[in-house]
Amino acid sequence: MTDTPDRIYSTPHGNVADFVFNEDVVRVFPDMIKRSVPGYPTIVENIGVLAARFAQPHTHLYDLGSSLGAVTQALRRHVKTEGCRVVAVDNSTAMVDRCREYLHAQDAMYQELLPVEVVEADILGLVLQPASLIALNFTLQFIAPDRRQGLLESLHRALLPGGALILSEKLRFHDLEEHVLLNDLHLDFKRANGYSELEIAQKRSALENVMRPDSLEDHRERLLAAGFSKVVPWFQCLNFASLIALP
Repeated sequence: MTDTPDRIYSTPHGNVADFVFNEDVVRVFPDMIKRSVPGYPTIVENIGVLAARFAQPHTHLYDLGSSLGAVTQALRRHVKTEGCRVVAVDNSTAMVDRCREYLHAQDAMYQELLPVEVVEADILGLVLQPASLIALNFTLQFIAPDRRQGLLESLHRALLPGGALILSEKLRFHDLEEHVLLNDLHLDFKRANGYSELEIAQKRSALENVMRPDSLEDHRERLLAAGFSKVVPWFQCLNFASLIALP
């Protein structure tokens, strides 16, 4: 499957609307995220590798905010633990429909993959089954800040001893110089991937009301307060990072 180029913000928008995961975004999402998030392919593939260590027999593996199912596909490629079941959850109808198509194509290419269920739902109201692995891959940053603690507490309750939460997020930094430097380097990354100044500016306007990043320190404190015993950063590229939180 070839990626459709992301040109959503390539022409002037008179009034830049808040970013939503609609059909227009779904159509270009693989190209958009590859060109916008440094290290994204490495994070996704290695979530599968990490999951293989934590997955326990006859438990659920959750991909929350699954978008097109990239993490779900990585889980199915790498986890061979008996009786595991992957559940991919997203609240965008367009994302869920396309995710199911991609997973059907994966079924045709690989044998003996873990069973998967794709669910359209708000993860804030989700009732989770006992899980050995939960992935929140660039999802928490789109949750209202005052709901994040409660969500992490519910995920901690669902995780079995020996399991893990993998949390990937864009970061902000309390040190102003550090924040400016890494933000500028991220803009350079986007420019190097072909985005124009107009595209960068308009997408920033679209995201500013819907995506609110936290600092690494904020994530650590919130996870520990939710009951997790250990928080280990395992990947960072510029202002994007991924953490392992142990119950």
